[in-house]
Amino acid sequence: MDFKDDAQLDSSQVESGGRGRIPGGGLAVGGGAAGILALIVALIFGINPGDITGGDPAPVGPSSDLSAQCKSGQDADQNEECRVVGVVNSIQDYWPKVVQDYRPAKTVLFSGQVNTACGAADSSVGPFYCPADQKVYLDLSFFEQLESRFGAKGGPFAQAYVIGHEYGHHVQNLLGTNARAQGDRQGPESGSVRLELQADCYSGAWAKNAYETGLFEKPFTQTDIEEALSAAAAVGDDSIQERTQGRIDPEGFTHGTSAQRVKWFTTGYESGDPTRCDTFAGDI
Repeated sequence: MDFKDDAQLDSSQVESGGRGRIPGGGLAVGGGAAGILALIVALIFGINPGDITGGDPAPVGPSSDLSAQCKSGQDADQNEECRVVGVVNSIQDYWPKVVQDYRPAKTVLFSGQVNTACGAADSSVGPFYCPADQKVYLDLSFFEQLESRFGAKGGPFAQAYVIGHEYGHHVQNLLGTNARAQGDRQGPESGSVRLELQADCYSGAWAKNAYETGLFEKPFTQTDIEEALSAAAAVGDDSIQERTQGRIDPEGFTHGTSAQRVKWFTTGYESGDPTRCDTFAGDI
């Protein structure tokens, strides 16, 4: 995934929320480490962090000046935070072309802990989108965990897939799709699973059209797409449950199996058409 050296970045779409440490531990949930880990990773996308965290946010350090360091595509190729800026810019160039009255959503980079309109969250929650303030929250340390603990290949496009997924939730929020999952939060056919798989598909649709946004040197390669597919497979409910619990319980699914996540990202990518992402119609 290479940016054009002279591509101009809009750093105003990304905020650096500071760097901090969490006092006293982190998650306000019971159970042993394996149970906590299963909860964290099973809910890494689209979560309301206020549901599983508690307390006021810890003070954080000074914010990074992204406007000074993230100006060009060359910066995006050399700096992880600037790469996030570039990916967010591309995503938000794409969606207004296919969603009427699309409203941009900022990404907030944080470390340790962050306060949101959905509640206080720590970095263990992973990336999430908060509908109440229409922002994506991202701790970059998550990608290290995705690779080291859950076997994803990692790489720049794994990050892009995750960011694309979170902006898929923003699109769902704008379109009112979130309401279709209310009260149906668990199970293999649940509204929650369908919502998450649709966000995967939306990420794939952006990926197919990303080159047209003018920020990238060339269309994404098969190696790029394999990074995304590896990340999608790593966060499948069945994969997470088997790794953390030693067994698979479909009634506890919230995000879909590894195969389903790969399938729906691929559907979006191969078609390049978000209208093909209706996971609420028929089998998933």
